[in-house]
Amino acid sequence: MKVLLINGSSRESCTYTALCKVAESLNEENIETEIISLGGEPVRDCIGCKACVKENKNRCVFDDDIVNKIIEKAENSDGFIFGTPVYYAHPSGRILSVLDRVFYAGSNVFKFKPGASVVSGRRAGTTASFDVLNKYFTINQMPIISSTYWNNVHGNSKEEVIKDEEGMQTMYNLGKNMSWILKCIELGKNNNIVHTENKKIATNFIR
Repeated sequence: MKVLLINGSSRESCTYTALCKVAESLNEENIETEIISLGGEPVRDCIGCKACVKENKNRCVFDDDIVNKIIEKAENSDGFIFGTPVYYAHPSGRILSVLDRVFYAGSNVFKFKPGASVVSGRRAGTTASFDVLNKYFTINQMPIISSTYWNNVHGNSKEEVIKDEEGMQTMYNLGKNMSWILKCIELGKNNNIVHTENKKIATNFIR
């Protein structure tokens, strides 16, 4: 089993430190992990062209950034952790642009797989950012993994984040909970317990 972790920061600092703690916990349970940092390269926003639906199945039409690489890795992953720093009380624009395209083009490779959000902030805005990231899971039929507190850490540097003992413990417990759910899902599959394909109706409110 494998969990893919996405660092939605341009740097490998606070958010990355939190994700590493989750990965450490997962590795203890023999769960393979991979952390992808979005880095500082330009990332396109979704333009709503719908070419991914009509022409490129599970791939975005724009193939000049990291989005399709994430979808490709997601195909072989069993769970996901999305991490973001707090910018003006919301997730980074970088991770939102990536997730908008990843979930629009590649929703089928994420569906029914568990996911969790991790947020790092100097002070405020963590719970608001946490709520935004969780919306991607709830619209795509993904079980959300929780911990012993909201999944956030505080600090303005890697060293400060490490000093946030409750935050780091929350990250560690998140890894344990993710591994437990993954093992439960695997056990269910081995006993022919599978999810149902749910119907979806799109209703417009303007008549």
